[in-house]
Amino acid sequence: MQDSSFPSLKSNARIAGFLYLVVIAAGLFAQVFVRQALAVPNDAMATARNIQSHELFYRLGFFADLLNFICGLPVILFFYLLFSPIYKGNTILAIFFVIISNAIFAMNILYQLYPLIILGGKEYPGIFQPDQLAALSAMALDFQSQGYAIGLVFFGFYCIIIGWLIFKSWHIPKVLGILYAVAGLCYILNSFIMFLSRGFANPLFPYILFPSFIGEAAVCLWLIFAGIKENKVS
Repeated sequence: MQDSSFPSLKSNARIAGFLYLVVIAAGLFAQVFVRQALAVPNDAMATARNIQSHELFYRLGFFADLLNFICGLPVILFFYLLFSPIYKGNTILAIFFVIISNAIFAMNILYQLYPLIILGGKEYPGIFQPDQLAALSAMALDFQSQGYAIGLVFFGFYCIIIGWLIFKSWHIPKVLGILYAVAGLCYILNSFIMFLSRGFANPLFPYILFPSFIGEAAVCLWLIFAGIKENKVS
Protein backbone atom coordinates (compact mmCIF):
# COMPACT_ATOMS: atom_id res chain seq x y z
CA MET A 1 0.00 0.00 0.00
CA GLN A 2 1.43 3.35 -1.01
CA ASP A 3 1.31 6.41 1.24
CA SER A 4 -1.25 8.87 -0.14
CA SER A 5 1.15 11.75 0.43
CA PHE A 6 3.84 10.14 -1.71
CA PRO A 7 2.90 11.63 -5.14
CA SER A 8 3.30 15.16 -3.77
CA LEU A 9 6.62 14.19 -2.22
CA LYS A 10 7.83 12.81 -5.54
CA SER A 11 6.85 15.98 -7.36
CA ASN A 12 8.44 18.15 -4.67
CA ALA A 13 11.70 16.20 -4.47
CA ARG A 14 13.36 18.42 -7.07
CA ILE A 15 12.18 21.54 -5.26
CA ALA A 16 13.79 20.22 -2.10
CA GLY A 17 16.93 19.47 -4.11
CA PHE A 18 17.13 23.01 -5.48
CA LEU A 19 16.59 24.46 -2.01
CA TYR A 20 19.31 22.16 -0.69
CA LEU A 21 21.61 23.49 -3.42
CA VAL A 22 20.92 27.03 -2.18
CA VAL A 23 21.72 25.89 1.37
CA ILE A 24 25.07 24.41 0.29
CA ALA A 25 25.99 27.41 -1.87
CA ALA A 26 25.00 29.95 0.79
CA GLY A 27 26.89 28.06 3.50
CA LEU A 28 30.05 27.84 1.40
CA PHE A 29 29.85 31.51 0.48
CA ALA A 30 29.38 32.67 4.09
CA GLN A 31 31.96 30.38 5.67
CA VAL A 32 34.68 30.08 3.02
CA PHE A 33 34.41 33.12 0.76
CA VAL A 34 33.53 35.66 3.45
CA ARG A 35 34.62 34.72 6.97
CA GLN A 36 37.72 32.70 6.11
CA ALA A 37 38.68 35.00 3.24
CA LEU A 38 38.57 38.17 5.34
CA ALA A 39 40.16 36.67 8.46
CA VAL A 40 43.94 37.04 8.83
CA PRO A 41 45.31 34.45 11.28
CA ASN A 42 46.97 35.97 14.36
CA ASP A 43 46.42 39.52 13.12
CA ALA A 44 43.34 41.14 14.63
CA MET A 45 44.11 44.57 13.14
CA ALA A 46 44.40 43.19 9.59
CA THR A 47 41.14 41.26 10.02
CA ALA A 48 39.38 44.38 11.31
CA ARG A 49 40.66 46.42 8.36
CA ASN A 50 39.44 43.74 5.94
CA ILE A 51 35.97 43.79 7.48
CA GLN A 52 35.81 47.58 7.36
CA SER A 53 37.13 47.71 3.79
CA HIS A 54 34.69 45.04 2.58
CA GLU A 55 31.74 45.84 4.81
CA LEU A 56 29.05 45.17 2.19
CA PHE A 57 30.69 41.86 1.29
CA TYR A 58 30.79 40.95 4.99
CA ARG A 59 27.10 41.84 5.36
CA LEU A 60 26.30 39.63 2.37
CA GLY A 61 27.88 36.74 4.26
CA PHE A 62 25.46 37.36 7.12
CA PHE A 63 22.57 37.47 4.65
CA ALA A 64 23.76 34.18 3.11
CA ASP A 65 23.63 32.54 6.54
CA LEU A 66 20.04 33.69 7.02
CA LEU A 67 19.16 32.39 3.56
CA ASN A 68 20.76 29.09 4.54
CA PHE A 69 18.38 28.69 7.49
CA ILE A 70 15.28 29.76 5.56
CA CYS A 71 15.87 27.41 2.62
CA GLY A 72 16.96 24.58 4.90
CA LEU A 73 13.62 24.35 6.71
CA PRO A 74 11.62 23.03 3.71
CA VAL A 75 14.38 20.47 3.07
CA ILE A 76 14.11 19.23 6.65
CA LEU A 77 10.32 19.03 6.28
CA PHE A 78 10.73 17.07 3.03
CA PHE A 79 12.92 14.43 4.71
CA TYR A 80 10.47 14.23 7.61
CA LEU A 81 7.49 13.62 5.31
CA LEU A 82 9.50 11.16 3.25
CA PHE A 83 10.67 8.90 6.08
CA SER A 84 8.20 9.41 8.96
CA PRO A 85 5.41 7.13 7.60
CA ILE A 86 7.61 4.07 8.16
CA TYR A 87 10.49 5.22 10.40
CA LYS A 88 8.69 7.78 12.53
CA GLY A 89 10.72 7.42 15.72
CA ASN A 90 14.09 7.70 13.99
CA THR A 91 12.88 10.57 11.84
CA ILE A 92 11.65 12.53 14.85
CA LEU A 93 15.00 11.93 16.57
CA ALA A 94 16.77 13.35 13.50
CA ILE A 95 14.46 16.39 13.57
CA PHE A 96 15.32 17.01 17.23
CA PHE A 97 19.02 17.06 16.38
CA VAL A 98 18.61 19.44 13.43
CA ILE A 99 16.33 21.78 15.39
CA ILE A 100 19.00 22.09 18.08
CA SER A 101 21.71 22.66 15.46
CA ASN A 102 19.67 25.34 13.69
CA ALA A 103 18.93 27.09 16.99
CA ILE A 104 22.66 27.16 17.77
CA PHE A 105 23.52 28.40 14.27
CA ALA A 106 20.84 31.11 14.38
CA MET A 107 21.99 32.46 17.75
CA ASN A 108 25.63 32.06 16.79
CA ILE A 109 25.52 34.34 13.75
CA LEU A 110 24.86 37.23 16.11
CA TYR A 111 28.60 37.08 16.77
CA GLN A 112 29.12 37.80 13.08
CA LEU A 113 27.36 41.15 13.57
CA TYR A 114 29.48 42.11 16.57
CA PRO A 115 32.51 43.26 14.54
CA LEU A 116 30.28 45.63 12.56
CA ILE A 117 28.86 47.03 15.79
CA ILE A 118 32.20 47.23 17.56
CA LEU A 119 34.17 48.66 14.65
CA GLY A 120 31.42 50.91 13.34
CA GLY A 121 29.98 52.24 16.60
CA LYS A 122 30.52 55.98 17.07
CA GLU A 123 30.79 55.72 20.86
CA TYR A 124 33.38 52.95 21.06
CA PRO A 125 36.48 54.73 19.58
CA GLY A 126 36.29 57.25 22.41
CA ILE A 127 36.56 54.49 24.98
CA PHE A 128 38.75 51.85 23.34
CA GLN A 129 41.91 52.15 21.31
CA PRO A 130 41.88 50.82 17.71
CA ASP A 131 43.89 47.74 18.67
CA GLN A 132 41.46 47.01 21.50
CA LEU A 133 38.48 47.29 19.16
CA ALA A 134 40.20 44.96 16.73
CA ALA A 135 40.85 42.46 19.53
CA LEU A 136 37.20 42.55 20.62
CA SER A 137 36.16 42.03 17.02
CA ALA A 138 38.51 39.07 16.63
CA MET A 139 37.23 37.60 19.88
CA ALA A 140 33.66 37.76 18.57
CA LEU A 141 34.71 35.91 15.42
CA ASP A 142 36.44 33.27 17.56
CA PHE A 143 33.22 32.77 19.51
CA GLN A 144 31.37 32.49 16.20
CA SER A 145 33.77 29.80 15.03
CA GLN A 146 33.37 27.73 18.20
CA GLY A 147 29.59 28.09 18.18
CA TYR A 148 29.52 26.97 14.56
CA ALA A 149 31.50 23.87 15.49
CA ILE A 150 29.07 23.06 18.32
CA GLY A 151 26.13 23.35 15.93
CA LEU A 152 27.87 21.02 13.48
CA VAL A 153 28.00 18.27 16.12
CA PHE A 154 24.20 18.15 16.29
CA PHE A 155 23.89 18.54 12.53
CA GLY A 156 26.34 15.66 12.12
CA PHE A 157 24.08 13.33 14.14
CA TYR A 158 21.15 14.48 12.00
CA CYS A 159 23.08 13.53 8.85
CA ILE A 160 23.99 10.11 10.28
CA ILE A 161 20.35 9.31 11.09
CA ILE A 162 19.06 10.59 7.73
CA GLY A 163 21.84 8.63 6.00
CA TRP A 164 20.71 5.48 7.80
CA LEU A 165 17.08 6.15 6.76
CA ILE A 166 18.16 6.63 3.15
CA PHE A 167 20.04 3.34 3.33
CA LYS A 168 17.04 1.51 4.82
CA SER A 169 14.48 2.99 2.42
CA TRP A 170 13.88 2.56 -1.32
CA HIS A 171 13.48 6.23 -2.24
CA ILE A 172 17.14 7.12 -2.80
CA PRO A 173 20.10 4.82 -3.67
CA LYS A 174 21.69 3.21 -0.61
CA VAL A 175 25.18 4.43 -1.51
CA LEU A 176 23.96 8.01 -1.05
CA GLY A 177 22.80 7.07 2.44
CA ILE A 178 26.30 5.85 3.23
CA LEU A 179 27.84 9.06 1.86
CA TYR A 180 25.39 11.16 3.85
CA ALA A 181 26.16 9.30 7.07
CA VAL A 182 29.90 9.69 6.43
CA ALA A 183 29.28 13.41 5.93
CA GLY A 184 27.72 13.59 9.39
CA LEU A 185 30.55 11.60 10.96
CA CYS A 186 33.13 13.96 9.46
CA TYR A 187 31.26 16.99 10.82
CA ILE A 188 31.35 15.47 14.31
CA LEU A 189 35.01 14.46 14.09
CA ASN A 190 35.98 17.90 12.79
CA SER A 191 34.36 19.62 15.76
CA PHE A 192 35.72 17.22 18.40
CA ILE A 193 39.24 17.41 17.01
CA MET A 194 39.04 21.19 17.11
CA PHE A 195 37.73 21.20 20.69
CA LEU A 196 40.58 18.93 21.82
CA SER A 197 43.35 20.76 19.94
CA ARG A 198 45.51 23.44 21.51
CA GLY A 199 44.30 26.82 20.38
CA PHE A 200 41.32 25.08 18.72
CA ALA A 201 43.48 24.59 15.63
CA ASN A 202 42.30 21.52 13.73
CA PRO A 203 45.27 20.03 11.83
CA LEU A 204 42.92 18.09 9.54
CA PHE A 205 40.88 21.12 8.48
CA PRO A 206 39.63 21.58 5.74
CA TYR A 207 40.37 18.11 4.36
CA ILE A 208 38.23 16.32 6.93
CA LEU A 209 35.17 18.23 5.69
CA PHE A 210 35.62 17.27 2.04
CA PRO A 211 33.61 14.01 2.50
CA SER A 212 30.88 16.11 4.12
CA PHE A 213 30.63 18.28 1.03
CA ILE A 214 30.57 15.19 -1.21
CA GLY A 215 27.83 13.50 0.83
CA GLU A 216 25.50 16.50 0.98
CA ALA A 217 26.11 17.49 -2.64
CA ALA A 218 25.46 13.93 -3.84
CA VAL A 219 22.03 13.75 -2.16
CA CYS A 220 21.21 17.28 -3.30
CA LEU A 221 22.05 16.57 -6.95
CA TRP A 222 20.19 13.25 -6.90
CA LEU A 223 17.02 15.00 -5.71
CA ILE A 224 17.38 17.61 -8.46
CA PHE A 225 18.12 15.33 -11.39
CA ALA A 226 16.54 12.00 -10.41
CA GLY A 227 13.96 12.73 -7.72
CA ILE A 228 12.81 9.87 -5.51
CA LYS A 229 11.68 6.39 -6.44
CA GLU A 230 8.16 5.12 -5.94
CA ASN A 231 7.51 2.00 -3.96
CA LYS A 232 4.69 -0.47 -3.98
CA VAL A 233 5.11 -1.58 -0.39
CA SER A 234 4.60 0.39 2.80
